[in-house]
Amino acid sequence: MTAIDTPEKPVTPPIRIAALYRFARFDDPTALRAEIRVWCAELDVRGTLLLAREGINGTVSGTEPAIDLLVTRLRTLPDCSDLEVKYAWADAHPFGRMKVKLKREIVTMNAGEVDPARNAGLYVEPQDWNALITDPDTILIDTRNDYEVAIGSFAGAIDPAIRNFSEFPGWLAREQARWAEEGRAAPKVAMFCTGGIRCEKSTALARAMGLGEVYHLKGGILRYLEAVPENQSLWQGNCFVFDERVSVGHGLEPSGDRMCASCGWPYHMGETHHCAPQHGQKKAAPEGG
Repeated sequence: MTAIDTPEKPVTPPIRIAALYRFARFDDPTALRAEIRVWCAELDVRGTLLLAREGINGTVSGTEPAIDLLVTRLRTLPDCSDLEVKYAWADAHPFGRMKVKLKREIVTMNAGEVDPARNAGLYVEPQDWNALITDPDTILIDTRNDYEVAIGSFAGAIDPAIRNFSEFPGWLAREQARWAEEGRAAPKVAMFCTGGIRCEKSTALARAMGLGEVYHLKGGILRYLEAVPENQSLWQGNCFVFDERVSVGHGLEPSGDRMCASCGWPYHMGETHHCAPQHGQKKAAPEGG
């Protein structure tokens, strides 16, 4: 009797990575910082979490049970039951230690008081995104930085050509003035970013500026690439991510793109990259999406 070969079960890497954020109202971030530090120490979770009065943002790693328990605990924080989390796996901890930092903002915009926890635009699920952005009345805006847009974006999206997120409010104010001159004082606007955090804050800013009909892609580009089949997708190119993968494509498969060691800009594998003066010396710090 001939033995039948059975395929080996794939081995799951031992370390789970969680990228997470949530806009919430924290009255006492300092007290929360102390509590979260204790949780992470108990679970041997490593990485960086940012805390501010507007919420929490960061990336952590640990064993699967440790990460699951930490996420469960974080969801008990005020307004955090819907904490946005994206998971990945690694063979070893990508972080050496745990840092919980107090910040003025969990993603830096420098636009004064905006309230994403209460005043963000309307969420649009990935499955409904195509219908919105193909509407000729919709103004589609990519809220990411120039080096991210360089390797991929949605068809027809406006590129603000910003080098960092804090430049976005000034750009949006100029666009709003231009729309008003064109007789479009209250246009329909849709915004997107990598994981959702920047477009969520951008739509809150837009609403604070008086733009009424504002939408953003729930879960960002990453959720869209995961949920929408490639043959139905309106995404063009690759999506920059703030880790060793550099960028991903449909199904969140690593694209093979590379990052220039001199200017920090990503470029497509197989292409010759030439640093341009406008690239400067960009350092890609994680922005949470």
